Amino acid sequence: MPAWAWIVVAVAVVAAAVAAAAAVTARRRTRRLRTQFGPEYDRMLKTADGRRDAEAELQAREERRSELEVRPLSPAAQSRYRERWQQVQAEFVDNPSGAVAEADALIQSAMSERGYPVEDFEQRAADVSVDHPDVVENYRRGHALAEADANGSGSTEDLRLAMRHYRLLFEELVSAAEDEPTTQERLSADRPRAVR
Repeated sequence: MPAWAWIVVAVAVVAAAVAAAAAVTARRRTRRLRTQFGPEYDRMLKTADGRRDAEAELQAREERRSELEVRPLSPAAQSRYRERWQQVQAEFVDNPSGAVAEADALIQSAMSERGYPVEDFEQRAADVSVDHPDVVENYRRGHALAEADANGSGSTEDLRLAMRHYRLLFEELVSAAEDEPTTQERLSADRPRAVR
C-alpha cells in the first residue's frame, strides 16, 4: 500500500476516535445535566432551539451560580421567615391578592438573604433552578398566577394555587440547614474528579 494510503487511513482512524470521544463527552454532559436539573432540563429542551442550546443555557446557569455566594439561613432567620409565612397565610382569608404579593416579596427576601440576586424574575428563576430544580417550575407557576391577578384576570382559586406553588420553593429556601449542602454541592461531590 502506498504511503499516502497509510496516511489517509491514519487520519480516518484519528478522526473516528475524536468523533467517538466527542460523542461520549456529549452523552456524559447530557446525563449530568439531566440528573442535576431534572424537570428543568426537560423544560429547557422544549423552549430552546435544540439540545445543544438547552444544555449551553443550563451550563451557563451553573457557571453563574458558581460565582454566587449562596448560603443557608441561620436558625433565627429560618424561624423569622416561618413566622412571617404563617402570618401571610392567615392574611390570605381577608386579602388574597395582598397575601400572594407578600408571599412573593417574602420569597425574594429569603433569596436575597441567602445570596441570590433578585432584580429580575427570570434571572431569579434561572439562578434558583441550579439548586432547587424540582420546585422552580412551581415558582414560575405561582408568579404567573400572581401576575394574572395583578392584571385583573385572576380568581381567588388562582391565588390559592399561587400560594401553594410559592410555598414549595419557600420551604426549600428556608429549610436548608447550616451544614446541609445545596443540590449543586451534592451533585458536585458526586461527580468524578479528573485525575492529574
